[in-house]
Amino acid sequence: MRDGIRLFTSIQYPVDLNTKVPFLLMRTPYGVDSLVRDSAKTITGSFAELASSGYIIVKQDIRGKFNSEGKMKIHQPLVHQYDKKAIDESTDTYDTVDWLIKHIANNNGKVGLTGQSYDGWLVLTGAAYPHPGVKAACEQACMADLFLGDDFHHNGAFRLSYGFEYGYEVEHNPQMDSQFPFPDSDLYDWYLKLGPLSNVNKNYFHGKIPTWNSFVNHPDYDNYWQKNSPLNYMPAIKIPMLHVGGYYDQEDLYGPQLMNNWMEKQDKQGFNHLILGPWNHGLWNTDKSDSLAAIEFGFQTAKFFKDLQRKWFDFYLKNIGDGQFCKAYVFQTGSNQWKSYNNWTPKNTVIKRLYAGNNKHCSFKKSNIRSAISYMSDPENPVPYRSRPIEPTYGKYSRWPTWQVEDQRFLSNRKDVISFEGDILPNDLIVTGQINAHLLSASTGNDADWIVKLIDVYPIDKLQGKLSGYQLPVAMEVFRSRFRKSFSKPSPLIPNKPEVYTINMHQINHCFKKGHRLMIQIQSSWFPVIDRNPQRYIANIFKASADYYQKAKQSVYVGGKDGTYIEMPVSN
Repeated sequence: MRDGIRLFTSIQYPVDLNTKVPFLLMRTPYGVDSLVRDSAKTITGSFAELASSGYIIVKQDIRGKFNSEGKMKIHQPLVHQYDKKAIDESTDTYDTVDWLIKHIANNNGKVGLTGQSYDGWLVLTGAAYPHPGVKAACEQACMADLFLGDDFHHNGAFRLSYGFEYGYEVEHNPQMDSQFPFPDSDLYDWYLKLGPLSNVNKNYFHGKIPTWNSFVNHPDYDNYWQKNSPLNYMPAIKIPMLHVGGYYDQEDLYGPQLMNNWMEKQDKQGFNHLILGPWNHGLWNTDKSDSLAAIEFGFQTAKFFKDLQRKWFDFYLKNIGDGQFCKAYVFQTGSNQWKSYNNWTPKNTVIKRLYAGNNKHCSFKKSNIRSAISYMSDPENPVPYRSRPIEPTYGKYSRWPTWQVEDQRFLSNRKDVISFEGDILPNDLIVTGQINAHLLSASTGNDADWIVKLIDVYPIDKLQGKLSGYQLPVAMEVFRSRFRKSFSKPSPLIPNKPEVYTINMHQINHCFKKGHRLMIQIQSSWFPVIDRNPQRYIANIFKASADYYQKAKQSVYVGGKDGTYIEMPVSN
């Protein structure tokens, strides 16, 4: 690199290379060496599809990780555009591309960037100020904003289990991924015994995990989080970009949707494209993608992505094909078919409101009578985010990859979860585009969390087999009430005062089938994927002591002028 640091890089050539071919570059913090040593795993997933059609595959450990020199700083913003002497992931990508083109034989001078998750964010950094040889990119499940919607926070609510375990995995030992030595088989119990977040450094990390220290020192959407978002340092799109996302991505659902929306607004050259599928984190790169847990799709859905990615890079790096790509390729769940759109989200939809109503019923018809439905939220007995036992995030037999399609009937006996169920649908209902929840609620505490879900309820019918009565989450999200006015300047609730929340529940394309029902579900804890809200306001929850945590009565208002509803674009 320009500062003399050397980065460990694997370069793999096509067999019998006798013509000039392009590079595909993936940079990663997760380790290249193990892939190189195990030749059986050298080229996997979508890389196998690309390698077989003639590409030089390049994988690189980023600085400070595994066999690369230097020091890693997780998800640091780009700075070289302000300081020409500065080093960041963008300059490392630029220098790598420059070296490859000048030193590797039989290349055609063209490079494509690809990668998922953290590697997807690295694609963005390489595409921000690209080397002239970089001609196209494919970011997959990139991290776009770690406070508003990816990995570590959703709408300001801290993702405890993931933040704790990922920080330890990446930073405990720079030369290897580390698994925290949990003594308990059910992490619901372990995280509950942990107590307040202040006990993490006191009892376990002792200030040695930089990412955790960042959580503690930056509990609000301050300059630290804002400058780390690509939206604040990415210039206008300069090269063709294919965004890849999954509806059920348990880690980075938000990123590709956000970056696609942002880039689309400034795309004057037709460079910006999107593919959304029925996938959890990275399922599009696997060989088995015909189902996710109990939900079956009928065919290998990843093949569509792999074929599209090959056509994408073949055109921009080899001049093969006609270069005709739709703006968006979006899988329709429920009906299990791919749809293509020249506009995303599509314009030929009608916005409808699904209202939560009295008697725990939901309907597209609004009630003029306002009422409240209440429940007690107890931090000592939080609602689990999935059925127990809860395994370590990346542990053996972990169900972390599939929790976002889990049958929600495991919560049916919880008194602190409200479900509003609709009538049987007389016809298919197709919802395509952006989902938003409008929540009117109050708490006896002066801080609260609100989780809202849109659920597809399958009929109780033996013909449905294992899906008889299944409650499939179609859209879910959490909001921490202290940020209702500003993510940068939190403020306490006024106890018992109704407040309005607009919650981004993301983009979907789902067919609620005839005979199914719609359901709205609301709760105030989602443990331990979301940390417990003390329900008593404190400026920094990471510094709350055990006595801050209190029970609170939560009230959801339905009917009347501002009653709770979910807004959805209906396309049929």
